[in-house]
Parts: sequence; structure tokens; C-alpha cells
Amino acid sequence: MNNLPIQPIVLCGGSGSRLWPLSRESFPKQYLNLIGESKNSLLQNTFQRLKALKNIESPILICNENHRFIVAEQMREIGIKPKTIILETCGRNTAPAVAVGAVRALSDHNDSILLVLAADHNIKNEEKFIEVLEVGYTTAYSDNLVTFGVVPKSPETGFGYIESVEPFSSEIKPHKIVRFIEKPNIQLAEKLILDKKFSWNSGMFMFKASQIIKEFSNYEPKILELCKKSLSNSEIDLDFLRLDNNYFSKCQDISLDVAIMEKTKLGKVIPLDIGWSDIGNWQALWDNEKKDAKGNFIKGNVLIDNVKDCYLRSESRIVACLDVEDLIIVENNDSVLISKKSSAQKIKYLVQDLNKKGFKEGKFHQKVYRPWGNYTSISNDKRWQVKKIEVKPQASLSLQMHHHRSEHWVIVSGTALVEIDEKQELYSENQSVYIPLGSKHRLTNPGKLSLTLIEVQSGSYLGEDDIHRFDDKYGR
Repeated sequence: MNNLPIQPIVLCGGSGSRLWPLSRESFPKQYLNLIGESKNSLLQNTFQRLKALKNIESPILICNENHRFIVAEQMREIGIKPKTIILETCGRNTAPAVAVGAVRALSDHNDSILLVLAADHNIKNEEKFIEVLEVGYTTAYSDNLVTFGVVPKSPETGFGYIESVEPFSSEIKPHKIVRFIEKPNIQLAEKLILDKKFSWNSGMFMFKASQIIKEFSNYEPKILELCKKSLSNSEIDLDFLRLDNNYFSKCQDISLDVAIMEKTKLGKVIPLDIGWSDIGNWQALWDNEKKDAKGNFIKGNVLIDNVKDCYLRSESRIVACLDVEDLIIVENNDSVLISKKSSAQKIKYLVQDLNKKGFKEGKFHQKVYRPWGNYTSISNDKRWQVKKIEVKPQASLSLQMHHHRSEHWVIVSGTALVEIDEKQELYSENQSVYIPLGSKHRLTNPGKLSLTLIEVQSGSYLGEDDIHRFDDKYGR
């Protein structure tokens, strides 16, 4: 390889609504462990597969502000310290995100080769993926803008397509791009896959930081200007860099393909035949999983009799199936999805309908993650609710007060340091403490093991926004 460093830029956006009920806006698919026996999330696997690349920098991650602590914790779990985690105050698609990443990368080096990756892809042949990236590096070093075209295996309507000047062969080499095609209907997709000039658009890119900046200057100067201003006026918040919303929100909502790749004369596509999937829906997940002799993928408490070609997943309760085929059945603690596999692309519309009708399950899980740990809603009524709270070792909640509710905590495992109106006391397993309405209080786990407690709230209003914070180690 040449001497420019490789700068990974990982785009962590997206809600993954087609993988509901496991993937939701509050905790989307890129942060879930979905594939095989691996304990890693899709985001974590994105970094693990890059280890064999030489001259690679610490990553720049770009994510939704609401997911910042999830991203930071998942990077900590696999021993990766990001160069920076950039927080988008609003979603503006991939073009503004890449522009921000490129400007940020140039602040560290005179130039670098940017490797733009999505956080939610699965790749089976990681060794060949590295070979493809090495060709991509050489091509990008010669001032080309490189994208990677997945060799299609079926007539997919969920992907865009790329046409190259010449047909792909088994050789890994760059091809000049003729055009991009938006997601086709099934009739067009069936025609496209018969021509080896067409490939699926993977949404991965390689180019020099300086070169993509030049192309933004040529084709989308306003986006570049707004991204520069949003960075120069950004706010440092702990380990995060929060973009200035006044500028970033004015960026056009546009993909990198439409903004730059369809206009540039420097575009090259390199074939990608590596067992790639964007895990875009339950059908794709079924395709990528190991199945039994009758084509079933089964996970969790599932009982079957005369079942064929199904994706069956239980997260909590027993799922029993009899005389069915070609179904997706996914159960978790608050929702059950039952769908034909052929309808997998339509699930996002079902989620839209849930949200429109005000079902909180469309966006939120019962288990909610916080920088200090998590809580799970167990039961509730109008004037009370019960939660299970887990606090990580050495972590603490904010010093806070509630205007409309009191709380009762029962410690079930670990040790709790509880502060109430400036008085501190330690509590251990089977002990309890009452937090009166209006009291300033803080919960800390001073131990080396996780702290678990049951919280009973009661009052006239139980919303999460009834928190007046006085001090918070996480800058909230």
C-alpha cells in the first residue's frame, strides 16, 4: 500500500424498522447481536473485520445524538477508542455525514484515504473483503471515487443498482461507472441481474479526503459550507463532538450517491462477491443464518411440529408452531410479529402505522439503555409503575429531583450508595429505601459487580421528563 493512512468513517444512522420488533428507533439493528453465535453487535463486527488492514486510523463515528452512549459503550467493550464520535442533531442522509467526516479527517492529516462504512452490514468472507479494500485503496489513491458493487444473487427491489462500462468478472478490479439506478420494481430487477454489468449498491466508499472535498466544492458547495460551519461551531461534550444544529439542520437531506457519485466523472465501482448483506429485513436475516434440514432458523424457546422454511425467534415466552411454512415469527417481551417471509419489506409500513396510532412499542423497547446501565419497565398503571434498574460498576445516576412522584427502591443484588438531601447511606441485598417527592437524590454503584434494584414509582405524573438534574457525570 501507499503511505496515506486509512481513515474509517462509520455511519451509524437508521432505525432499522423492517427488523421490528427487535430493532426500534430507541435501539436500532446496528447495535443488536443478530447473526449466528457471535456476541458482537453489527456495529462491533464492522470494526472487528478491519483488523487485518494496514496503516488504519482510529475510527470516526457519526451517530444520532440519542444513541451516543450506546455507541461509546459498544466501542469500549471491544477495546476500540474512537478518534471522535460526531453527533448529528438531526438526520440529513449520507452526503452531509460524509462531508462532515471528510472535513474532520483533514484536521488530523494533510490527507487520508477515507473508508466509509455503514454500521449494519454483515460480511461472510472477511479475508476476501480485505483484498477488495486493498484494490479500493490503490484506486482511491489515484484520485478516483470508489464505490463497491455487490454481485447480485437475486432480483432485489430493496437496493439501488450500479451499471459499469464492462461486465464484472472474477478479477477484483475497478470499472468505470455508467449510471446509478434507484430501487427498481421486480420486473426491472429481474432484467438487471441477467446483465453482469449491474451490481447492487452497497453504500460503501473509498476516496481521498481531499478529493471528496473537491467534488463537494464542484457539485454541492452549500452542503460543504454548512458542514464546515457546523464543525467549526461544534460543542465538545465529554467524548463526543456535537454538531451545531443551526448550520447542520440547513443541509439538504440527500444521499452521497445523488449528491456526488451520480455527477462525478471520477467514479469507479469494484465488484464485491463476499457474502454481503445489509440485513435489511427478516428475510435477509433468514438467508444469512444456519438452518435445520427443513429450512428453519430457530432461536430461543420455540417448539415446532411439521414446520418448514421459517424464521422463528423467541426472546422471552414460548413460541409453539404447528403445520406452517414460510413465516417470520419474532417474539419479545412486549410484542409479537407474524408475517409471511415474502412480506418482509412491508414491515416498515406496519411500524409507521403503530407510530401513527400512538403505540409506544413502535419506537421504544421496555428495556431502555442509559450511560450508567439500563432499566426495564415491568408493570404500570396511571399512578404507579414498577421498573427493574441495573447500574454498572462505578456508575451513578444524576443528582436529581422529581416534582410529581416518589420512589421506593429494593436492592436485589449488589451494593447501592444512596444520597438523599445531602445524606449518604449504603444499602445491600434485601434492603430498601424510600425517596420522598421533591427530595434531591442520587444512586451510585460503588462496587465491582452490577447493582440491580426494583423501583416502585407512585404519583400524579410518571413521565421520564419529570427529572430536574442538578449534577450529571455524563453531561446530560
